[in-house]
Amino acid sequence: MKKIGVITSGGDSPGMNACIRAIVNTAWQDGIEVVGFRHGYRGIVEDFVQPLHPDDMRLVSQRGGTFLKSARYPEFREDDVAKAAAKNLTKHNVDGLIVIGGDGSFRGAYHLEKFWDGKIIGLPGTIDNDLAGTDTTIGFSTAVDTAMEAIDKVRETAEAMARVFIIEVMGRHAGFIGLHAAIASAAEAMIVPEMEPQPNLSELADNIIQARTAFPDSSYIVVLSENLWPGGVHGLAENLGKSTGVTCHACPLGHIQRGGRPNAQDRILAMQLGNAAVNAMLLGSHNVMIGLENEHVVEVPLNLTFERDKPLDQRLVDLQLSLQGVNIASKEANKTS
Repeated sequence: MKKIGVITSGGDSPGMNACIRAIVNTAWQDGIEVVGFRHGYRGIVEDFVQPLHPDDMRLVSQRGGTFLKSARYPEFREDDVAKAAAKNLTKHNVDGLIVIGGDGSFRGAYHLEKFWDGKIIGLPGTIDNDLAGTDTTIGFSTAVDTAMEAIDKVRETAEAMARVFIIEVMGRHAGFIGLHAAIASAAEAMIVPEMEPQPNLSELADNIIQARTAFPDSSYIVVLSENLWPGGVHGLAENLGKSTGVTCHACPLGHIQRGGRPNAQDRILAMQLGNAAVNAMLLGSHNVMIGLENEHVVEVPLNLTFERDKPLDQRLVDLQLSLQGVNIASKEANKTS
């Protein structure tokens, strides 16, 4: 093992830079050269190579995004494109490739393995936290913090004006950000894709009417995962407004959840996994993801990270659902007594 390549692929996440730093510094301690390819898989195919040295790693851990840049590159599914990437990796004498990304990036790595004989290791870098085989992913904790802080700010103006807000958070097709943000921000309602059965419009409307009747001068926050409701957050807000007679304000948080400096948890996780990836590669590991389960570093076959579903923690789901209607129930109980 003389040279390792690194890419950040798919959606960027806070902590990717800290992970690159750990990879570079660990590799150089063992006399291994490191090169990065800018813009993910496209950078390998189009030969956007960038040498990486420990001197370049100063003051990068606290930066959000990824200085190697990232990109979505659906063309990589094609065999000829993956073969072109393999050819360039061989041209640069790369012995191993570390891919920092989510399930789409890992599918690409699994595809590349068919045409290239170097070692491939994936590191979970996605705010969605939807990869099986790891308790958490690089960027998830910071994204939840960002969503919580944004909801707290919305809550202040909502409380001042006694308004209803529907707040849309990211997560693609997973409800991890929605669940954690709803609990942390004490939201009155939560709609995430894993909920069975899904709350319907009349249930949501009834809950809002009950809350407005019990607490007419208070705010009401609904946390909604993206790609879940027809018409998105604006469609739900409009439909709830018609059903309740109350103006419901739509508030999509959008890409602020991807940005910002990584928090301490994500920086530590990123550097822990980056260091473990280099060490695992030196010991011969290949075609695996390095993750974290029960505070222990683990290796998981790449295909199992995207072929299996990762469930929400049911204890946290039950916690949020049990707390949502407590204030209204308490108010009704006081009336009865």
